[in-house]
Amino acid sequence: MTISPLTTPNYGVDLITFFSPTFWGLSRDEEVAALAQSAPKRFWNTVLDALQKAEITEIEMTFSPADRESALAAYGSTGAFARELADRGMRVVSSYFSSIEDADDVAHPATREKILNEAEAEAAFLAELGATVLVTGLPMRRNNATGTGLDPVSLATVLPLVELVHEVGAITARHGVTVALHTESHSVFWTPRDIDLFLLLTDPFLVSFCPDTGHIVLGGGDPVAILHRHRERVVMAHWKDATGPFTEKVNVDAGIFARHRDYFRAAGQGVVDWCAFAQALAEAGYSGGIMIELDAAPDPVAELITARNFFEKTLAGIV
Repeated sequence: MTISPLTTPNYGVDLITFFSPTFWGLSRDEEVAALAQSAPKRFWNTVLDALQKAEITEIEMTFSPADRESALAAYGSTGAFARELADRGMRVVSSYFSSIEDADDVAHPATREKILNEAEAEAAFLAELGATVLVTGLPMRRNNATGTGLDPVSLATVLPLVELVHEVGAITARHGVTVALHTESHSVFWTPRDIDLFLLLTDPFLVSFCPDTGHIVLGGGDPVAILHRHRERVVMAHWKDATGPFTEKVNVDAGIFARHRDYFRAAGQGVVDWCAFAQALAEAGYSGGIMIELDAAPDPVAELITARNFFEKTLAGIV
């Protein structure tokens, strides 16, 4: 990968930024999904128009409704989607792969086969677009039987996931695409211990690392310290600020992601040391841009412009 100085980075965004019903003039998440399904081209053109206004040039695809299938429904083919992006001065650089995260039992043969087939399809899609990173979530922690806490993330939990991630990494590598583990709050890959454990057990030739600064903060970690420990594995980073560790006692259920949002902040309004983070990336020869992540922003254009302006001012001169 070509090394680019962080003083003049490209700015990107994870498309979960556009999942707020408010942005679409709607009231519920289900309505956004229904809009994307019934009028995929309108959905995508609206998203791409907003990104142009915010001067964002790099995109991370995500799960439905901003996924591969939705883009293909909108434009008819991967090539047509690529041309639409190129005409706007944009490109896809990565995709968020949620199939492992969403699986109930990764050891089940049918589930495993489904995940591997989906990884093959996503990697082929990314390769045709010229993208090189498949950002991969891991399963959420499980509530214990008494409902008083969470089951431990033991080696019995970790080892089947490690083998599956290796298989996914081998498949995507054939397309020139690297798997990068993403630090999702309340997943089995969240706390500093989780990160160290999975990165110790996974082969660096097949599995890379995507630190999400905001989620690392929620897990009680220091993104800069973790980056220093594993900087040779980083191929993508999600730039998100947060207030501090998530200390509530909660069950992990469908509402857990909404609870996380109370802890996230606009860049510069949380505890992440952005200068130290950027400096560590630069010293490691990081070649990626600044991938801004805003969960379901009500006004994504304004929030992206604010974030970009903050980073341009704060990181000026860091090489």
